[in-house]
Amino acid sequence: MKINRFEDIESWKEARLLVADVYKLSCCNDRGFNGQIQRAAISVMSNIAEGFERGSNREFTQYLIIARGSAAEVKSLAYAGMDIGYISTDAFRTVFGRCTKIIGLLNGFISFLKKSDRKK
Repeated sequence: MKINRFEDIESWKEARLLVADVYKLSCCNDRGFNGQIQRAAISVMSNIAEGFERGSNREFTQYLIIARGSAAEVKSLAYAGMDIGYISTDAFRTVFGRCTKIIGLLNGFISFLKKSDRKK
């Protein structure tokens, strides 16, 4: 299947859901924590989109690597949030699971792009 728009990318679709999941967490009064986890989630989605619009597989791959790092940051913050009582165990599982899925999708996409000639 040919991807013509970033909105067609499965990892972007999952990242969009991650943003919604993370914004639902905003139940604590710690603006610093809320802002950091929200920015990290948005970074996943945004880097996938921005990388897609770049001119080469090399650049796209680099943006996907950054998105993967941001997904790991969300996972780490979710642990912290659960440990300090900001995030329930159920909310943690949702965010953690979504991040794990995104990271797997990104790893597969990165491998594909490294072998592909979609863009030179």
